[in-house]
Amino acid sequence: MAAAYLAAAIKMAIPITLAGLGESISEKSGVLNIGIEGIMLGGAFGSFIIAYFTDNLFLGVLAGILSGIIVSLIHAVISIKCKADQTIVGLALNFLVLGLSSFMFLMVFGQTTDLPSIAVFKVIRIPILSKIPVIGEILFIQDAFVYFTIFMVIILSIIFYKTEWGINLHAVGENPRAADTAGLNVNKIRYISCLFNGALGGLAGTYMTLVQFGFFIENITAGRGYIALAAVTLGRRNPVGVFAASLVIGFAEALQYGLQTMGIPVPSQLFTMFPYVIAVLVLLFSIGKTKNPTALGTPYIRSER
Repeated sequence: MAAAYLAAAIKMAIPITLAGLGESISEKSGVLNIGIEGIMLGGAFGSFIIAYFTDNLFLGVLAGILSGIIVSLIHAVISIKCKADQTIVGLALNFLVLGLSSFMFLMVFGQTTDLPSIAVFKVIRIPILSKIPVIGEILFIQDAFVYFTIFMVIILSIIFYKTEWGINLHAVGENPRAADTAGLNVNKIRYISCLFNGALGGLAGTYMTLVQFGFFIENITAGRGYIALAAVTLGRRNPVGVFAASLVIGFAEALQYGLQTMGIPVPSQLFTMFPYVIAVLVLLFSIGKTKNPTALGTPYIRSER
C-alpha cells in the first residue's frame, strides 16, 4: 500500500516538478514569471487538440511544448524588451490563456455532454529493475515523462553548478550590469532561459492531458502553476530541492484521492483543498530561509548607470 501511494505521489509531482524546473531556470536569470499557470494551460490545450485530431501522442507532445514556448516568449518580450512589470504581465497571461483556451475549446467542440477524450501514454516497465521489491514498483513502473523528469533533475543540477552556462546564468540573475561588463549578453541569456521555461512548463501541461487524464476541460491545471511557484521557492531553485518539494505536495494530492476512495464522510471540497493547504504550510516554514537572485523581477536597462 505504501509503495502504491509513493508511486502515485511521484506521478502527481511530475507536472509540478517540470513547471518548477522551468521556472527555476527563468528565475536564476532574473526573470520572474508567475504566468507559469498560463504556460501549463497552453501546453495542456495545445497538446490535447493536436493529439485528438492527429491521433498521434508524440505530435501532441511537440504541440504542448511549442504552446508553452509561445506563452513564455510573450512574457519574455513584454518583460525584457518592453521593460514591463513582470508580475503583472504573468498574471495577465494567466487570465488570457484561461479565457482563450476555454473559448477555443468551445469553438472546436461546441456545447457537448460527451467529453472528448484521447488515449494516454502507457507505463514502461524497466526490465529487471522493475522487479526489485518496493523500489521497483515505485520508480521503475512509470511512464516516460517520469523518467524524463528525473533525468532533467540530474542534468539541470549539473548544468546549474558545474558548467560555464550555469555560472553565466547565476551572474545575470545576481548582477546583470557586472555580467554585461564581463561580455555576457544579458538579454540573450534571459530569452534562452524563458524559452526553456516555456518548454518545460508546456510539457507539464502536456503531462496532465496526455498521461494523467486523457481529456481537456476548462482550467484543467487548477492552480498547479501557482503550486509550482511554491515548490520553486521551497526548493530554493535547486533542481533536487524543487523535486523534493513537489513530492511533498504530490503525496498530499495522492493522499487526497486515497481518502476520497475510502468513502470518509467529509465534504469533497475539504479533500480538494488538501494539496493547496500543504503548499501554503511548506511556504510558511520557508519564510526567511530563501534568498532570491538580487536582480529577480528587475528589467535590465543598459543605458542606466
